[in-house]
Amino acid sequence: MNKGNNMIRGIGSPRGTAALSRHVGAFAGEPQPSDVRFPDGAHFRIEIPSVENPQALRAVVDEARTLGVPIHRCSQGSGAMLLTRRELAEMARIGADEGLEVNLFVGPREEFGIGGSVRSPDGLVLSGRLRGLDQLRYALEDILRAVDAGIRGFLIADTGLLQLLAAMVSDGELPRSIVWKVSAVLAPSNPLSFKQLVEMGGSTINVPSDMNLVELAEIRALSSAPIDLYLEAPDALGGMVRGNELAEIALVAAPLYAKYGLRNARAVYPAGEQVMSDVVANVREKVRRAALSLEFLEATGVDLILSKTGAEGIGVPEV
Repeated sequence: MNKGNNMIRGIGSPRGTAALSRHVGAFAGEPQPSDVRFPDGAHFRIEIPSVENPQALRAVVDEARTLGVPIHRCSQGSGAMLLTRRELAEMARIGADEGLEVNLFVGPREEFGIGGSVRSPDGLVLSGRLRGLDQLRYALEDILRAVDAGIRGFLIADTGLLQLLAAMVSDGELPRSIVWKVSAVLAPSNPLSFKQLVEMGGSTINVPSDMNLVELAEIRALSSAPIDLYLEAPDALGGMVRGNELAEIALVAAPLYAKYGLRNARAVYPAGEQVMSDVVANVREKVRRAALSLEFLEATGVDLILSKTGAEGIGVPEV
């Protein structure tokens, strides 16, 4: 293997290596600490996913106070479409009061639709996509309805919708303060795919839960956009439990949204009263996993900065 300077790691032809060096940038040696930060100078923020409704959001706030864990973003998977206007307004108010981002999925999408392909083993990748103009319109109306309630964060799993939303922001039809979080359904696993989603309008980008430090460093070398990474992933995304790696990951991937899913937990989408006890128990345990992760970080002695709630760039609801 050519071990010269400024060469892409791994074995490959000189032609392929040279092309990557020109268009992506070379990476050699051990991954280096990122010199990119959130606007407030922080390395990382904490996200609790699958916070489906006001009851779950209040549980997160309560558990976070008890354990002394700052929460910067709560994201949701069922979609704004399953919340009433009153519930949307309540979640917006809680988020505004606590200085945290309430980031809602949109819908309906293929996994909720009548199509059969998405339910096949090879069709799971389609779950977040929008089929036809009708679903695209429904998704847009879902966002507009939540924006009217004060929500300023949305999970996007369809590139066509992302492009449409970016155009609407550019034209002044949607607030520039909205955070467009690219869903794990679209998770890019190489730097160019990551950068492409940012250029299409993504504010923060969810990457695969199993990315190693080298792969994270390669993404960070090409883009300064925040990386969203499950430090604990639900079973459907691989079930990784990596909370003890927070120090290394945040050093390399900063700015980082450290997400705490939950392995070995019942799936709750679409959420409702029939699974409410699971929804609430799950989010409380996720906050606890985040607290554990911070204990591991403290033990390393690595000096990393954690954002304060309400910091710049967080999609705090506007009510």
